[in-house]
Amino acid sequence: MADRWALAPAEDGGVDVAPLGPDGLPAGPVRREAGPAEAVRSRPGVTRWVWRSTAEIYPRLLATGARVERCYDIEAAETLLLGHEGRYGEPRSAAAALARLRGGPVPPDPPQRSAEPGSQSSLFEPQGVQLPLPDLLAVYAEQQRRHERAEHPDRMRLLTAAESAGMLVAAEMNRAGLPWRADVHRAVLHDLLGERYAGGGEPRRLAELADEVSTAFGRRVRPDLPANVVRAFAQAGIKVSSTRKWEIESVDHPAVKPLLEYKRLYRIWVAHGWSWLQDWVREGRFRPEFLAGGTVTGRWVTNGGGGLQIPKVIRRAVVADPGWRLVVADADQMEPRVLAAISRDPGLMEVAGRETDLYQAVSDRAFSGDRAQAKLAVLGAVYGQTSGDGLKNLAALRRRFPRAVAYVDEAARAGEEGRLVRTWLGRTCPPAARGTDENAEEAGIPLADDDTQQWVPGYASTNARARGRFARNFVVQGSAADWALLLLAGLRKTCADLAAELVFFQHDEVIVHCPEEETATVVTAIREAAALAGRLTFGETPVRFPFTTAVVECYAEAK
Repeated sequence: MADRWALAPAEDGGVDVAPLGPDGLPAGPVRREAGPAEAVRSRPGVTRWVWRSTAEIYPRLLATGARVERCYDIEAAETLLLGHEGRYGEPRSAAAALARLRGGPVPPDPPQRSAEPGSQSSLFEPQGVQLPLPDLLAVYAEQQRRHERAEHPDRMRLLTAAESAGMLVAAEMNRAGLPWRADVHRAVLHDLLGERYAGGGEPRRLAELADEVSTAFGRRVRPDLPANVVRAFAQAGIKVSSTRKWEIESVDHPAVKPLLEYKRLYRIWVAHGWSWLQDWVREGRFRPEFLAGGTVTGRWVTNGGGGLQIPKVIRRAVVADPGWRLVVADADQMEPRVLAAISRDPGLMEVAGRETDLYQAVSDRAFSGDRAQAKLAVLGAVYGQTSGDGLKNLAALRRRFPRAVAYVDEAARAGEEGRLVRTWLGRTCPPAARGTDENAEEAGIPLADDDTQQWVPGYASTNARARGRFARNFVVQGSAADWALLLLAGLRKTCADLAAELVFFQHDEVIVHCPEEETATVVTAIREAAALAGRLTFGETPVRFPFTTAVVECYAEAK
């Protein structure tokens, strides 16, 4: 039996499957199965399934207890290939790819659906146009040819495989959910916010703080309305432009302390309060929908629930099942290590390969042992802080690690000039739009220093320097995201033979939920997966990718 098969849903609710040869073409007849689970279970020797969308098919498989080893996600591949070809933003569906292949009108992508709190039913709803298996295979064959035309074909194929693996991991994490104690969460909310009032109004502690703010100003002020607060400060003779924490902290006024506390608690009440708990936690699990490759850099996002922004105080509710533990692993200084690997700077690779702290090693080389200055210099090089002290630090870094600084400098220059900028494996940052802000919005050009990497309007070619800063960071952050996908793929492979389950991931942190007796195995698996991901992504280099790992019963204990 061939180790690679294609699968496409049919109109009657069944699926069509066919074996594929080394050239990606059918190596046998098309067969009809009652459903994807039947197709997968009857072919245990298949190591890779080719299908249109993992997000559509794989949750249905997991619901029946079926699991696949690997897959090729055609629509994920189309997104990567379009970006590599400088066509980011064009419709990415399999139907659009088929239309481009045959020269027909290209249909727009369907709108992104919203997550449905309290249910995973949306995960089982088809969200794209289904293609008959022969059409799907025509798109797949053309994608193989496009991979060969990439700047580095082997890297691009690895990136597509890694992105497809990430889609499997995301679906399995969505199925598993993050262990969550609702009773602990309610106790935390009561301690922080006090009693809830009937009618859904602010809880007691927020109401008390609002009264303190109003008393300090000598008039009624709504602390949840920034414009109201700015006016109140103005009437007190204090000019502020916003209610951001860094600006308010510098103000000498009795309203500041209760205002900052109100803002902190208000965010918890709105983002992770009782309503959030009711919507997103069920059967002892928090179930956001993880979306692999949700940003241009390759970082993940969640569709609803704010799964990547769990406040530390709320992490008290993330508690392992009885007899189980959470293995929480944070990558140590990931971005500067990635910079060492992609720049091939001998000096930076040498310090990134030591057992000691990377920033301390850099400080010993270039900053007379001042670790804080070394950290600022490295992060300044990555994020584009090139003025004031940042310029002085960058100059010192350039003297000691010239190839590393030159690498990000060239990325910034390419970004400013509107050229395509790629990660090590080939994920591509879109070029700058030419002309109006409207064109920029259509092209999906991101705001350079927006940590969430969300698309925003108003970023046209006139803002070339901002795009240069984004491109400087993109080559590092995006390459780190590529490495992380391969880390997850390796860790997923080990966990397949254990009871352990991957339950959480953000760009430099992963959580595995496992029986207590498996914790040592999981800790070793994380270390080995990180090393393997480094070799697969960047080749043989001295760079190490260590993790700080904690085995805990409660997530809040890990930090």
